Amino acid sequence: SGPLKGHIFKGLHEKASEGNTLWVKSPVITCLSKGGGFHFPSCHILNICGFRILFDVPLDLSALTIFSPVPNDFDNLDEENCCCLESDKHRTPEKTAPNARNLVYAEPCYKTVKNLHLWNASFIDVVLISSPMGMLGLPYLTRMKGFSAKIYVTEATAKLGKLMMEDLVSSHMEYKRFYGDKESVCPQGMKFEELDQLLPTLKEIALGKDGEDLGGWMPLYSAVDVNDCLQKVQTLKYLEETCYNGTLIIKAVSSGAEIGACNWGINSPKGDIAFITSSIFLSGHAMDFDYHALKGNDLIIYSDFNFMHAMDDLDNGFNSAPVTDSIRSLASADISEERDKLAFVCSCAVDSVKNGGSVLIPIDRLGLILQLLEEISTALDYSNMKVPIYFISSVAKELLAFTNVIPEWLCTERQEKLFSGEPSFAHAELIKQKKLHVMNWQEPCVVFCPNWSLRLGPVVHLLQRWCIDRNSLLVLENGIDAQLALSPYKPMEMKVLQCSFFSGISLNKVQPLLKILQPKIVAFPKDLRRISFQESTPFSILHYSENETLAIPNLKSSELEIPMELATQFHFKKLKQEHINVTRVKGELLVSNGKHQLISETKQSDQEKCRPVLCWGSPSTDTLLAALSERGISGTVEGDTVDLEGENVSVVHVHEPNRACIKIGVAITVVTTADEDLAGRISDAIYSVLDNA
Repeated sequence: SGPLKGHIFKGLHEKASEGNTLWVKSPVITCLSKGGGFHFPSCHILNICGFRILFDVPLDLSALTIFSPVPNDFDNLDEENCCCLESDKHRTPEKTAPNARNLVYAEPCYKTVKNLHLWNASFIDVVLISSPMGMLGLPYLTRMKGFSAKIYVTEATAKLGKLMMEDLVSSHMEYKRFYGDKESVCPQGMKFEELDQLLPTLKEIALGKDGEDLGGWMPLYSAVDVNDCLQKVQTLKYLEETCYNGTLIIKAVSSGAEIGACNWGINSPKGDIAFITSSIFLSGHAMDFDYHALKGNDLIIYSDFNFMHAMDDLDNGFNSAPVTDSIRSLASADISEERDKLAFVCSCAVDSVKNGGSVLIPIDRLGLILQLLEEISTALDYSNMKVPIYFISSVAKELLAFTNVIPEWLCTERQEKLFSGEPSFAHAELIKQKKLHVMNWQEPCVVFCPNWSLRLGPVVHLLQRWCIDRNSLLVLENGIDAQLALSPYKPMEMKVLQCSFFSGISLNKVQPLLKILQPKIVAFPKDLRRISFQESTPFSILHYSENETLAIPNLKSSELEIPMELATQFHFKKLKQEHINVTRVKGELLVSNGKHQLISETKQSDQEKCRPVLCWGSPSTDTLLAALSERGISGTVEGDTVDLEGENVSVVHVHEPNRACIKIGVAITVVTTADEDLAGRISDAIYSVLDNA
């Protein structure tokens, strides 16, 4: 008879987990960009259960300041003074302050998250958008070859993001009309000599501090790209759960930062995760921060970088807010401070109008615009001044109309107004009273327009008109380099008021918030590591950095639901080497709503009833010789050799009662003999020294 081969599986349970490596590995976080505050949110990739989840795809619109707005006196600018066109070896950029002639005179490109371009778009499984600002770069991603990820976003954010992208494309068309069919000027397309002639301030924006940001610049997408992108989006309501691939349960949780903005909750077999981005505890327009839905998670990824500029405060007597169980208690001081800021802006606006000047407010945060509209109109009425207020944007009418039909996305106070028959915001009544306009120009006036970079849209023409009027007022948000942004409009006689409105969680509120949420682990930005947590903190803290990968410890063991009728059929056997109990089981594995279930089969075939024995490990030669001797078989060990595949094998030669050869490898043992009865006795000896089931 022919040779008999016995297959001995070494580490079967280990090989099973190797085959599912992507599923069982612990979560991994990669910070692609820490962003630049509210207008340029951070960007992360989370790898969990083998799925890659991308959080937000923003644009850095502040980088537009290296480009000149469409000039009204371009014919008077000679090319040798435009820094991007000709080098001037006599100029010393280090000592030159930004001015109109130092800027790039060309149709601009837009700065995206550079590290995102290093990822293969086909490897991304899920995209979660937290705010309208986090959506502005999405068309670049959705048009990439191989992109097929599921995109989740709240209904309100999808609508606002759509309007903002359409307004961006519309505003950019003015550059198209001015420069004609010339291609956009991206820094990576400029010559080295041209880049070298940029002022240090402009060069850092174009190249980044490490000189590696060139790859992030892209020509602006088209209206067609925007529409194609929106076709791939799935919208959610707050707290509406959706299941991805039967494994991840995803839900959007109100963040309070803007209408429709959200944090994210992800439930998975490997742990429950909360992603916290820019948040405001109690908002004057949007639904408040929902902390109930974020409590008790295994992991919190903290990604609110809005107060990075306040890190210096940690060296100047920084104190954490007192521990409390109430979010309202944490937010009380913030509410009062925000109201004072709004009141101060209104008083400055009224003073400018009284002196015959106009007020320009280039802010794109819809909730803030609506609040300022109410406050300024009330202040003007109180001063008995009939001054028109304008909201100028290509999507102004749609934005204002949209806010009248979204009560479920607003704070409780606004909802109660709507349900009692009053408008949720005052702009509807202001339009009826002809106090708020989108046309019929008249000065002096108060103008809202969303192009805060001061490079696109109506704000450019209004600044060119009013920059020499010392009675007029320009209101800017912090976060933009005012000197650089205003350089094309110098000499500047117009008064400038730069304000910082709340767009995130204050640093001194972080520790009390985390104690309320009670996570097991917090992944915290390394930039904020100077925040000192109390020794009694009940959670572990890990720190992550931009463009680095952080592995999270296993959050919890995988769980498998087994029906009782199947569990009662188990026959456990204790392994000799591993000190664990194992049993064989056959059934159908189902994955649904993040849970794994084993379903038993109703019928068992005859072939399954006499299924072969499965073994673990590899037999040692000494133990095997003893087992063979007990069965009346004598043999000797030849020693270790190398087989044809280059693997080490141990060889045992059997002399009595007949000749046989046993080759013991890492994953297989082969028995070769012409005696079928002897082959069976040798196999029994091998099974006896191995763990099997």
